[in-house]
Amino acid sequence: MTNLMQSLEPEPNSNIPRMQPGDTVRVHNRIVEGDQERVQVFQGVVMRMFGHGAQARFTVRRIAAHGVGVERTFFVASPRLEKVEVVRQAHVRRAQLYYLRARRGKAARLHAKRYVRPEDAVPAAAVSAEAAETKAA
Repeated sequence: MTNLMQSLEPEPNSNIPRMQPGDTVRVHNRIVEGDQERVQVFQGVVMRMFGHGAQARFTVRRIAAHGVGVERTFFVASPRLEKVEVVRQAHVRRAQLYYLRARRGKAARLHAKRYVRPEDAVPAAAVSAEAAETKAA
């Protein structure tokens, strides 16, 4: 029976890196508007990760216009998920960061990790390219 269930599970998305609660991620999600399709980027902090296999999902929170917090939950196995980029990793001691909902401004900051494992590291070239891109804009 378990072999049957495993055969029905979709293949894991190779564009999703290993991430943990507290990481700042940039999620590229495909949006369908009428007959057109575009990619929408949602950047924020991973609040929680839950589920396993095909049902695995993660919640990302960002602060939108006028200080309004917006949370979106994404399925890891979703075909609409284009890719996920880990922008920054933070040191947290909780699995669910619900306490960030009550924090505002500097109190909502998370401390960056001092040591990042080599397989989890964000390439320096990608970081410098993003910095040049934001300066140009």
